[in-house]
Amino acid sequence: MAISKALADELEKRRKAALEGGGAEKAEARHAKGRMTARERLEALFSQGTFQEFGLHAQHNTRHFGMEKKSIPTDAVITGTGFVDGRPVAAFSQDFNVAGGSLGDIHSKKICHTLDHAAKAGVPVVGFNDSGGARIQEGVGALAAYGQVFYRNVQLSGVVPQISVIAGPCAGGAAYSPALTDFLIMTREHAQMFICGPEVIRAVTGQVTTMEEIGSAEAHASVSGNIHFIAEDDADAVRIVHRLLSFLPSNNMMDPPHHIDPDLSIADDPALDDLIPDNPKTPFDCRNVITRLADDGDFMEVMAGFAANIVVGFGRIGGVVVGFVSNQPTVKAGTLDIDASDKAARFVRFCNVFNIPLINLVDVPGFLPGVTEERRGIIRHGAKMLFAYASATVPKITVIMRKAYGGAYLAMCSQDMGADRVLAWPTAEIAVMGAEGAVNILYRKDLAAAEDRHTRATELADEYRAQFASPYLSAGMLFVSDIIQPRQTRASIALTLRGLLSKRETRPPKKHGNIPL
Repeated sequence: MAISKALADELEKRRKAALEGGGAEKAEARHAKGRMTARERLEALFSQGTFQEFGLHAQHNTRHFGMEKKSIPTDAVITGTGFVDGRPVAAFSQDFNVAGGSLGDIHSKKICHTLDHAAKAGVPVVGFNDSGGARIQEGVGALAAYGQVFYRNVQLSGVVPQISVIAGPCAGGAAYSPALTDFLIMTREHAQMFICGPEVIRAVTGQVTTMEEIGSAEAHASVSGNIHFIAEDDADAVRIVHRLLSFLPSNNMMDPPHHIDPDLSIADDPALDDLIPDNPKTPFDCRNVITRLADDGDFMEVMAGFAANIVVGFGRIGGVVVGFVSNQPTVKAGTLDIDASDKAARFVRFCNVFNIPLINLVDVPGFLPGVTEERRGIIRHGAKMLFAYASATVPKITVIMRKAYGGAYLAMCSQDMGADRVLAWPTAEIAVMGAEGAVNILYRKDLAAAEDRHTRATELADEYRAQFASPYLSAGMLFVSDIIQPRQTRASIALTLRGLLSKRETRPPKKHGNIPL
């Protein structure tokens, strides 16, 4: 017996109404601005024909202010699963064309259901945020609905990768859901994220500001550090999601997507010898080293616009997915400050929880000196790096390229902080502090009596550097595993990674550590 035509027609009629969302006119208005609709974003994310929607026929349950007579297709959020490069991914996309993408009870339930599914299935989750905020007509119920999303964001943290795309308004409490996820991508135009807008700030504090200053992609990428990537438009945001997912495992129980070739190349790369300037005080761009080490020069930098004195990102060496953490000598001489410490510590913790080995490239003269840094808590923030590295149980390989001074030497994952292998170049200097600073303390009287203080200080600094900062001294005390030519670095790391892929390290049982937040 065939299905009744009336029933089939009714289903198609309902589907058509739900799929139209806010209607063709609103969709065209979006397209005129170069933007995608909520459904188009999911279509771009998933491989063609793989999207399976949850809750297409969902409707709101608002019963006040005349809302009970109003239809809100899908309750303003599209949810479901699909495949990206052959791997399952869960996603939701708030639909601003429907009730402004406002979040109410059913809207929240759909997102929560998607997050629950991601946890149970062990798949990454991607959220497109484009919403006017809480649905005022649902009162405190809308706030509770947000709380249920936040709760699940936290439950999923460290279980499956969570990626947020800010593609429209994301204001007030709504901003805390993406803030609880692992990576935030924000479109350069048409997106704003803030807790209090310029008008509220002016009313409460008297300060005059603009949305560009507090809520734009540029502000969050370079000043607040709230986001990890700027996308030029919706299509670019999806491209960034795809690339990011290509480095990440589906969940914390799986290895990342390594591309391991049994025939590992261990050839030298002479180009690495030429990257380090003759003068140890001359800065060089650490990204040139990273791209020489990464397979095919493929390096995905994370938070490129924030705390540029440290560089973090993903790549592969010998097919093994790794997270790079490197001091950047061209910015603040590569010193560690508060923002750099926060940036590096969070990245290290992400890599650790998702089984991604860490490659640490060191050229650090120390923590950034200054009254502001001290008063803002450089001690607490710098401690985050120590905590992150000491807590990490993934393979950790450290390469000391040039300077490694003081506490910053430890904060960049020395052997004492758990590095599995520490390699040093002949240009490495490992000491409590730089030679110039050390001789000013150690030879104060000698320098005061010298006829030519500058010449004498230079002589003493050279002696100190040769005797007490030499990498051979550290290697002799087993703080360094080996001293290698720069050209040997890629092969040495690749071999070490292969040997550490089966690494298993357990720690004393506890509820969780207490990182100095």
